[in-house]
Amino acid sequence: MHEVSIAQGLLKILQDEAEKHGATRVITVHVRIGELSNLVADALLFAFEAIIGGTVAEGAKLEIEIVPAMGHCGKCNMDFSVEGMMFFCPQCNGIATEIISGKEMEVSEIEVE
Repeated sequence: MHEVSIAQGLLKILQDEAEKHGATRVITVHVRIGELSNLVADALLFAFEAIIGGTVAEGAKLEIEIVPAMGHCGKCNMDFSVEGMMFFCPQCNGIATEIISGKEMEVSEIEVE
C-alpha cells in the first residue's frame, strides 16, 4: 500500500509549509489525484488520518479531487476523455499520442491557522 508513503510525503509538505508561513495548525488540505495515478483515495484518506496525530496537521481534513484521464490525438488534434483505459480517439480511432491529464498528484490548496 504505497498510499502510506504518499501520506507521509504529504504530511512533510504540510509541516514545511506551516513552518514557512508561521502557521500553528493545518485545517484543510486539498489534493488533486489523477485517475491514472494508481492511488486509491480511501486508502490515502485512511493513511493520512493514521499518521497526523500529534502533528501540525492533527484533525486536518483531507479533500481529494479526482482528475479525469484525458488524451490528445495527434492524428486529428482532438482532446478526449479516456474511458475504461481505452486510449483511442472517438473521432478518428487514432491512439492518444499524449496523456494531458489524469496522472496528477498535487497539493492544490492548504488552509492553515
